[in-house]
Amino acid sequence: MRTQVCIIGGGPSGLLLSQLLAGRGVASVVLERRTRAHVLSRIRAGVLERGMADLLREAGVGARMEAEGYVHDGAVISCDERRLRIDFAKLADAHVLVYGQTELTRDLYEAREAEGADLRFDCEGVAIHEADGDAPFVTYLHGGTQHRIDCDFIAGCDGFHGVSRETIPAAVRREFEKVYPFGWLGILSETPPVHEELIYASSDRGFALCSMRNANLSRYYVQAPMTDRVEAWSDQAFWDELRRRLPGEIAESMVTGPSIEKSLAPLRSFVCEPMRWGRLFLVGDAAHIVPPTGAKGLNTAASDVRYLFDGLAAFYADGEEEGIARYSDRALARVWKAERFSWWMTTLLHRFPDQSPFERRMQQADFAFLAENEAAQTALAQNYVGLPY
Repeated sequence: MRTQVCIIGGGPSGLLLSQLLAGRGVASVVLERRTRAHVLSRIRAGVLERGMADLLREAGVGARMEAEGYVHDGAVISCDERRLRIDFAKLADAHVLVYGQTELTRDLYEAREAEGADLRFDCEGVAIHEADGDAPFVTYLHGGTQHRIDCDFIAGCDGFHGVSRETIPAAVRREFEKVYPFGWLGILSETPPVHEELIYASSDRGFALCSMRNANLSRYYVQAPMTDRVEAWSDQAFWDELRRRLPGEIAESMVTGPSIEKSLAPLRSFVCEPMRWGRLFLVGDAAHIVPPTGAKGLNTAASDVRYLFDGLAAFYADGEEEGIARYSDRALARVWKAERFSWWMTTLLHRFPDQSPFERRMQQADFAFLAENEAAQTALAQNYVGLPY
């Protein structure tokens, strides 16, 4: 068969791109390696920048986000017992929305299915062919039978371990990576959030984050070595350690309960350049990874979708090729700023295994400067709510 855009990856970025293109009359096919149920079972972050929220509204999938999402006008950063609230509304004239990625993905699936979109699941052995020529195509296996899709363009929205990035020849790609020597041990619990806004906490014992999904569903994290086994962490051990890393007043007010999900996630910074090779475009995690400290992963994928959608829409509307030609440069310019912010937040708030007393004092001095300097707080707020597209 033939379509205009073949999208590899049925997560939020692939679905959002497909939804936006459909609004301009551009046909697409979405190929997903796993099942719909598996995609929706993944627990991911849910802090949406203003730009991503606007993009979802533009795509016509913002109704439930507006009704059920939580508006956050600020966030709290603490260092030992010192607390600082970053006022997004005052400093950046904007806010973020807390709305779970699972729910966002569900909204996109329902919108695409309601329009009869071509979504294909259980696609194994996906391979990209002739991406550097004028007639690219994609092959895949389903039920033991090979299928072929001819297309004008291919959008690689298939994540860090997908086929899209590896399709670009190694001689063309340049990759930058930093792997952090710790991970985030996280739990999901049916308990009320300890605070109405997110709390990013730094202490001599390490980093902790208090976040939420809704009024009775909380998400908490503590920094932990990647050598730890999740099974070795009892719920009680997790709650005890979390409390030790929070300011006393907050720790005392925390409501605890059984975890309904527990995992240990690695942290890395990664960028692949370029994000375009011929008629293949990399989107989101296929091209870049950020540590979750700055809540930029999903949001940076959304900015990629914005740039790629604009380029493809202009191409199909009037044959204009500038947008697709500039896609990689535009996307990477914003990606590197998001990488910087996430790296800075991670460096500020975490304890590193080989950290010297001097370096710990530098973290504390950095926090003190942030607490005393409105310009520094403004820079943090502007980055957190999302730099312009």
